[in-house]
Amino acid sequence: MKIRVYYEDVDIGGVVYHAKYLHYCERARSELFFSRGKSPVWEGYHFVVSRIDARYHAPARFGELLEVKSSVKKLTPVRVVMDQRVEREGETLFEMEIELVCIKENRPAKIPDYFLEVLR
Repeated sequence: MKIRVYYEDVDIGGVVYHAKYLHYCERARSELFFSRGKSPVWEGYHFVVSRIDARYHAPARFGELLEVKSSVKKLTPVRVVMDQRVEREGETLFEMEIELVCIKENRPAKIPDYFLEVLR
């Protein structure tokens, strides 16, 4: 997914604020579903973050065009572990491993087929 860096994304020096990378990755995870005509929230099911391991390699700046790449690393009946990267022209600026837990009615739940169709 491509993302343009806007003024609202940067600090006073024109560098992307560190938390914005998490926003970009969140948007890309949602877009995985939307691009397939589905929603990341379905019949009371949704995902919550249980763990993030993030690494920052180089700064992005105002006006640049970035690409967020996402891939499923591990899938269990209740959890999904994903690798996500933010790149600029092939250079990795940020990467993280994120673990998500499927939830329904505020409790962990088996990931429904509706979501598995996207995640597999």
